[in-house]
Amino acid sequence: MKSLPPPVPKRQWSLNSRATRGLLFQFVALVLIALGIWFLAHNTQRNMAARGIQSGFDFLGASAGFDIGETVIAYDPSESYGKAIWVGVLNTLKVAALGIVFTTILGVLLGVGRFSRNGLVRGICYGYVELFRNVPILLQLLMWYLVFIEILPPSNEAWNVADLFFLSKGGFSFPYPTAGLGAVVAGAAVGLVAGWGWLQWVQKRFEATGRDGDRLWTPIALIAAFAVIGWVVSGMPSEWNVPEQLVFMVDGGVAATPEFMTILVGLVMYTSAFVAEVVRSGIQSVSRGQDEAAAALGLNPRQKMKLVVLPQAMRVIVPPLTNQYLNLTKNSSLAVAIGYPDVVSIANTTINQSGRAVECIAIIMLVYLTTSLSTSLLMNWYNQRVAIKER
Repeated sequence: MKSLPPPVPKRQWSLNSRATRGLLFQFVALVLIALGIWFLAHNTQRNMAARGIQSGFDFLGASAGFDIGETVIAYDPSESYGKAIWVGVLNTLKVAALGIVFTTILGVLLGVGRFSRNGLVRGICYGYVELFRNVPILLQLLMWYLVFIEILPPSNEAWNVADLFFLSKGGFSFPYPTAGLGAVVAGAAVGLVAGWGWLQWVQKRFEATGRDGDRLWTPIALIAAFAVIGWVVSGMPSEWNVPEQLVFMVDGGVAATPEFMTILVGLVMYTSAFVAEVVRSGIQSVSRGQDEAAAALGLNPRQKMKLVVLPQAMRVIVPPLTNQYLNLTKNSSLAVAIGYPDVVSIANTTINQSGRAVECIAIIMLVYLTTSLSTSLLMNWYNQRVAIKER
């Protein structure tokens, strides 16, 4: 005869209960926060009305009347302030996304390089970290901006590679396909997912049998293959918009402005120094016995780092790495110092023309809050997956 499960104890709503007190304190805290926000909003609105200052977000539908030098989507000065601010948001996201990718690659290489057996490599990595980590980011941005607008040759004497890539004070120009680019990008995205699935399968097989597989060239081949499939599906377009050196300028292709290159290079060089230290500390957190056990199995240094040390170090690396991603995204607001049209720069112009300072600042806060929380959510999800694998 099966025994019945014990009855579930009922929650005792008593102040002597720690759970009840916890819920009560949280409720009181939420009420106080809500009252504080209401007080600030009401007081601000009353003071603005007393001084005859208009308020509200209706200005977002009015015509902006100013041009934006660099845009991700099509924009015309006759369009609304809302569209202009959205262009600034996309410019900010473009810098943040590319910066995170390049920072991760460079930071991991520098962090691993700190453990190289080659003394020159170790010294270069150490010098890089100490140099870029200890110079304020704003000074670095100004330094890179001077490099791009003073040291590089003028547009009529641009450095070029095979008459396809041009670098000058006018920016960096390179060719791009006039059609089928969307299908190629979509195919590459599918290949990226397929490559990730391959890596997961290789890792599971390695954990089960000890047999390793290719973790670099096969994913790259999958991305390239699916990109080619996307190109074929789009009709195999072969026309390219190629930049051309003219008498006074470089025309055609895609051009990255000096301002964009300044903010991207500056953020990557600065943040990668911190990421390198995060990676170094994570690697050092793995006990030396793991390294010795891997050597006893016959793994070479590269295999030990890739298959044994780095996977165990990820649980230590991911949390502080998230902080560096957030710092990079928030530091992109310094782009206003070198004239890159990010959301802060465009919001400042909007404030000067519309006078809606409170509303524009609230939009800026909302943009950075949303991007930071989204980054944290994604990295926390990845951190939980790493923690589950460690168990």
